[in-house]
Amino acid sequence: MLLWRPVSCRIPTFRCFPTACRRPDMEKRNNKEEVPFAHYAALWREMDPAEASVRCQVPFDAQQQVFRLTMLGEEYVLAWPEFSVRTGAGETAKISVAAQILMMRFLLAPGFAATTGRFLSFRETPWGDTYIQPFTGRCLKRAAFTFGTRLAAFSAAMQSLGASEVKHGDAGWQAEFLPGLFMQLFVWEGDEEFPPNAQILYSDNFPAVFTAEDLVVCADVLIDIVKAAMTKPQQA
Repeated sequence: MLLWRPVSCRIPTFRCFPTACRRPDMEKRNNKEEVPFAHYAALWREMDPAEASVRCQVPFDAQQQVFRLTMLGEEYVLAWPEFSVRTGAGETAKISVAAQILMMRFLLAPGFAATTGRFLSFRETPWGDTYIQPFTGRCLKRAAFTFGTRLAAFSAAMQSLGASEVKHGDAGWQAEFLPGLFMQLFVWEGDEEFPPNAQILYSDNFPAVFTAEDLVVCADVLIDIVKAAMTKPQQA
């Protein structure tokens, strides 16, 4: 399993396990999540929130000391300087530690820039070749077999997350993962001859914020959130 470990970048990555797999070693894995979370929480306290708000185009309420950030169609309220996450309605957010770390890293990353409209495959991103096998097994195959046999439910879930349909695969959708960062997820339905298949693309500004290992985690978080949305009652 690919770990979220240090690589060369301005904001270092650290080992962190996403919440995709529930295993008996949950306590050990959670301990591994605490280390990077504590690291970024410390950087978060030192951050200039006004500068981050302008750079990432994320609203910051100076009076309440909170950011209002949207991830996959859901608004979250991020407290500063002591990091915590609530829903837009003020409730405790039920969101993975991995997703919370990505939120912090997004606002901490100095290189955020607007997309040109081009999308990249994982292999086309810096160091993508190095991590293509873990990405394929952990993300593409999981997406294919999670969504490829339930296309209608998959499409309904993507719609509920504010995604827009794209004409790729048997079901293709584009979602805003974080403000200004877009992901496309295409799924092909399996049949008697071929198994289900999937592809995930990233807007070309992702590498300015996240490393290749981070992109694996982003895909994990996307799959987890879409899968959870498939279990929720859809509005008529």
